Order: sequence, then C-alpha cells, then structure tokens
Amino acid sequence: MLYILKIKGTKIIPDFVQIRDKNMTLQAYFRLSQAEKGLKKNNLEKETKKIIKLLDEIPFGKIHQYKVNE
Repeated sequence: MLYILKIKGTKIIPDFVQIRDKNMTLQAYFRLSQAEKGLKKNNLEKETKKIIKLLDEIPFGKIHQYKVNE
C-alpha cells in the first residue's frame, strides 16, 4: 500500500508529488513535471503508467491510497 499526494506549487516552486508507505514514511519526492524520471529513480518503474494516469486524475492536496501490484 502506498499513499500518493500531489502538491500544488507556486510561481516559484513547481508542483510536486510525495509517495509514502503504509507507515507514512516518505518513499519518493519529485516534481510532477518529471514524474516518469522520479518513479524510475525510486524503483517504481513497474507502476509508472498506472501512477502517472492516477496523477492526472487526482486533485491537488488530497491523499490517495494506491495498492501496489506485486
């Protein structure tokens, strides 16, 4: 189980994504504009397509539960 949070940036700070584990420990933190690169860097390349699709759908500021396919 992962928790995904999409964070809205400002004029100076870009939009970001946080991915946390079941204990809410930060597992990945990257710019929304570089989601594919950030997921690969954090060993989530198997879930890249599904997570990117999810990031397009979820609103900013809401935590979304994501079940990892293992």
